[in-house]
Amino acid sequence: MTQGTHPTSSEDVLPVAVVGGGPVGLITALGLVHYGVPVTVFEEDEQLSLDTKAGTILTRTLEVLHRYGAVDAVLGASLRIDEIGDLDRATNQSRESVRTGTLSDDTRFPFVINIPQHHLEPVLRDRLDMLAPGVLRMRHRVTDFVQHDDHVELLLDTPDGEQRVKARYLLACDGGRSQTREKLGITVEGRTLEQRYMLVDLEVDLDVTNPRDYPYLAYFGDPSEWMILVRQPHCWRFLYPLDPGRPEPDEAELTAKAKRFIGDVTGLRVLGTNVYTVHHRVADRWRVGRIFLMGDAAHLITPMWALGLNTGVLDASNLPWRLAWVLRGWADESLLDGYEREQAPVAIRGAGEMAEAARAYMDRRDDGMAAMAGGGWGVAVTRSLLGVRLDIDGSGDWSMIVHGDSPRPVRAGDRIPDVRVFGPDGEVYLHDLCADAFVALYFTDARRRPRLPEGAEPGLRRYVISRWDAPLNSGLRDIALFDPGERATRRIGVPPDTAVLVRPDGHVAAIAAFDPADPQQDPVADAYARITGRRTREGALA
Repeated sequence: MTQGTHPTSSEDVLPVAVVGGGPVGLITALGLVHYGVPVTVFEEDEQLSLDTKAGTILTRTLEVLHRYGAVDAVLGASLRIDEIGDLDRATNQSRESVRTGTLSDDTRFPFVINIPQHHLEPVLRDRLDMLAPGVLRMRHRVTDFVQHDDHVELLLDTPDGEQRVKARYLLACDGGRSQTREKLGITVEGRTLEQRYMLVDLEVDLDVTNPRDYPYLAYFGDPSEWMILVRQPHCWRFLYPLDPGRPEPDEAELTAKAKRFIGDVTGLRVLGTNVYTVHHRVADRWRVGRIFLMGDAAHLITPMWALGLNTGVLDASNLPWRLAWVLRGWADESLLDGYEREQAPVAIRGAGEMAEAARAYMDRRDDGMAAMAGGGWGVAVTRSLLGVRLDIDGSGDWSMIVHGDSPRPVRAGDRIPDVRVFGPDGEVYLHDLCADAFVALYFTDARRRPRLPEGAEPGLRRYVISRWDAPLNSGLRDIALFDPGERATRRIGVPPDTAVLVRPDGHVAAIAAFDPADPQQDPVADAYARITGRRTREGALA
């Protein structure tokens, strides 16, 4: 069946249906298309959102968009930023900024970007339509669904009348008021704060006519009146808290408020506003059978330090490759259990608690997040979401905060740095190697003709990484990656004769020593079998 087509008979079943055409739904669909999984997105509205919200995309999200073939289009509509400012509201003095340029050895995107959500969504939609025409179906509202052993049956209200569609899996990306979640009877735990946020888009020239040297993403902390300033591609955006019960300010009050922060400027005009409630609410289950919750449907964490949408994109990075492996028959259904196990702590105790602490930091009530401010490498890794380490084995070992001023050795669960090596045809980046496969990287000496295992596991590729280029008669030339100066080896931080297994989402699945003279010893195959639930060569489950 071609991408985006609806079943035409009771025998036709979509592999995946996505409910909700917001950013997380669109990025999830892009991911499924990337892995070759037919998908249809059902969006109940007749047009994409026009609301003014979500304005900053972090580095880790850019890497996900790159993997899914959409980053160039997004960058073309965005403003790139290599400094996240931290200023004191009372004195207007700068504290130490977060400098994302320190990440140049870790990523191809050592910056964050500003783009409002109502500009981002059309870019994602157009890219999805280019890669898989017809996938997005507007004015298709899911009114009911019934889950069966091997599929989910959806009832849809469409411009052509009522339709029934079957899908192997249903992904609920239908937002904080998710009807899918409600119909499943899933409880949402947490709270809604009395405080609200006021978001204002302003037309004002702070570059030439009224020059200001604020970073294009700046946080002004103050016990009584904090504010966030964001330079969007076509305007400036202000965000600040509204006291409980206070009515929405009118245009004159908004103009006066802006001038209290930036001074008496000329040519200032209010372009748009939005008031939204501050939530910290998380679903107690993210999966019921063949139905998964994603993004705000699973965790409604009102953003601070851009932890809202970007946390949802981590869901869209984690689940699509799992579905692809199961649908291809490369993995057991148990592979899908890792999605909630890994992502729920990141949303609940990671993004949620960081957002709460960030609000306290902005109010100058607590200096506990001082470790998240400053120009050090660890702070930049943390604030860009490159430092997320996932709980890959259920042990509870995960983290979002990285300390220190220099890179540390990579551990299982970490995102592998996107370092450059050289293949037979030129430069290669590690994230491109694992973009659609598990990759085993054998850090060893290519001169000694290491003998790699000869397994042919589906979805797994093997490479040698060495500072010694593989001779043409070595038998390794096609799988050898040249590492001049051992730059990649030193950044990964592994000893000689170590194998690193990397997942399609760029997270390290396992690290193990191997014997380059004994191809029968295969820790990579054993680890891959444990992850996928497939049988080893001896026939026993790993």
